[in-house]
Amino acid sequence: MSSSTTTATTSSAATTLPASVRVVPNEKLYVSEPDPDWFGNGPNPANDPSWTNGNWLNSRFHFSFAEYNNPRNSKFGVMRVMNDDLVQPHRGFGTHPHTNMEIVTYIVEGELTHQDSMGTKESLGRGSIQFMTAGTGVRHSEFNHGDKPLRFIQTWIVPSHTGLRPNYGSFAAQKSTEKQCINELKHLVGNVKDTSDESSKAPVHINQDVDAYAAEMELGQTLTHALREGRQAYLLCMEGSVKVNGQVLNRHDACEIQGDAKAPTTVQIEASGTEATENGDLAHILMFTMKQVPGSGRGDL
Repeated sequence: MSSSTTTATTSSAATTLPASVRVVPNEKLYVSEPDPDWFGNGPNPANDPSWTNGNWLNSRFHFSFAEYNNPRNSKFGVMRVMNDDLVQPHRGFGTHPHTNMEIVTYIVEGELTHQDSMGTKESLGRGSIQFMTAGTGVRHSEFNHGDKPLRFIQTWIVPSHTGLRPNYGSFAAQKSTEKQCINELKHLVGNVKDTSDESSKAPVHINQDVDAYAAEMELGQTLTHALREGRQAYLLCMEGSVKVNGQVLNRHDACEIQGDAKAPTTVQIEASGTEATENGDLAHILMFTMKQVPGSGRGDL
């Protein structure tokens, strides 16, 4: 797994312009709390001290999804879905189908148990990532069998082409032989067609020109990412707060990042606030980079 970190601007970054940043505040996200019956769950308990939300699921939709239909916010480049899901103990999504989508799931806290029609069954904890090429068709379930809440970010990426053979892969952070990487931008997802050293070191590869990075950061630490020419990015602040090229993002806030069509730009991320997490007091971000698509971005900001 490749990673990069800087606590000061590098010499090459000093001559590179910053990418433009537009904040998507938490208040603009659609919050969904579906009926437990929809996914095969029992009734919500009247009083369970292990629950942190009254409903079994609290989901923040970054783009149009399910009952949320907003033509001015349907996607960002090849990103079609990003859902920030909080699942209460002993609840989950019963078996359901998918086709023709690259589905990437990052675990923020708790443990996610995945099972699918390809014969895969796996439980993953904080900092882990999984992908599923739905392709010609796959069925799977996602559950929180633990005694504490589970939070994960699920992102759907439009694949490079349809009709792919279904596939599954993952990086289990809790089983990794690498030490915990704090204050480093970890490259978790790469493009299966990109044979460069940087992309090939990512533990997960999908069928699209997309890279994904995550970072847990201590207060005051700064990371700098070089965004290649013709690229754009979407960054989510999952825990704590950060400044992205000077723009403040708090917990659940996101931002759209646009680079330059002809020259590299920089994305500077500073941990401006932390919160208690499973790994200590940290800020925590997830970023997807991809080829620029003209007109990308919300039309309702």
